[in-house]
Order: sequence, then C-alpha cells, then structure tokens
Amino acid sequence: MATFTRDGLGNAVGFDLNGTLAGYWAAALRIITGYWFLNAGVTKFAFVAGEPFDASGYLLNGTAGSPIHGFFVWAAQTPWLLELTNVVIPVGEALIGLGLLVGGLVRLASFFGGVLMVFFYLGNASWSHGVVNGDLMGLLLFVTVGVLGAGRVLGLDALLEQTDVGSSRAARYLLG
Repeated sequence: MATFTRDGLGNAVGFDLNGTLAGYWAAALRIITGYWFLNAGVTKFAFVAGEPFDASGYLLNGTAGSPIHGFFVWAAQTPWLLELTNVVIPVGEALIGLGLLVGGLVRLASFFGGVLMVFFYLGNASWSHGVVNGDLMGLLLFVTVGVLGAGRVLGLDALLEQTDVGSSRAARYLLG
C-alpha cells in the first residue's frame, strides 16, 4: 500500500516502505524501541526492592549537571508535580512501548517517547563521556521511527489507515 501523502505545504508525510528492506528495518527499530520502553515502564511497576517508583531522589540529586537542574528540583519539591511524574513516567513508558510494539498510533507514541527522551537526556547531562550518549541515541530512535511511519509496516497503523477513521487528514499525522 502506498503511504505517500502530502500536507497542505507540499511536504511528504509518508513513505512507501511496504515490502522493502528499509521498511522491515524500520519495523525492527520500532519493535526494539517498543520493547525497550515497555520493559522500562513495566519494571517501574514491579516495585523494585518493595518500593514504588519514586523520581524525587533522582530529580534532586541525579540531575546536578543538567542545564535545567532548577526545573528538576522544582518538580521534585512540588508535591502534585512529583506525584504526576511518578505516574506519568512508568505509565507513559509502558503505553509508548505498547503502541510501538503493536504498531498502533506510532507517530503519536514516538512524539511522546521523544519528549520523555529529551527530559532523560537533559536530566543525565553530566555528559562525562561527551554529549552523544544512550539517551540521545534513544531520542534519535524515536525520531526515526516517527518520521518513517514505521507502524505502516507489520503494524496496526496499516489496518487503521484502511478504516474511515484512518483516512482523515489528522490521522495521517498520528498514524504511521
């Protein structure tokens, strides 16, 4: 199925990757990234050492080299925001990972995965080994999966695009 469409400005928002080596590679990247994030989210629910996930120690102490350390400290010291963070991180990681694994709403999942990776990258900003680290590579994975529309290859997005809901203009930006 050709997924090459253009938005109002003439910019391509999709590629025909079905049946190509590039398409299968994009699907592999999507599945690996999805498993990585699903695993990260689920293990936070597992109550490591009998304790529920709590980001406060990391936000206060683990982000000392970050250019936005003040923001992280403020987040840790604001009770409602800390509680929101303690829910959003594991739930978000699990839902993003699940979306990527099944290939559903891949561009939406990739966007939010990219947002989390920006915070993780800036939070781990000691950059003692240089500015290129695993968090930056994770961000690049989410951007790649989202740009290529990897959910259209061996994913639910290919099926969703065949429905009335998936044929709308807005759906073309969320699916992939």
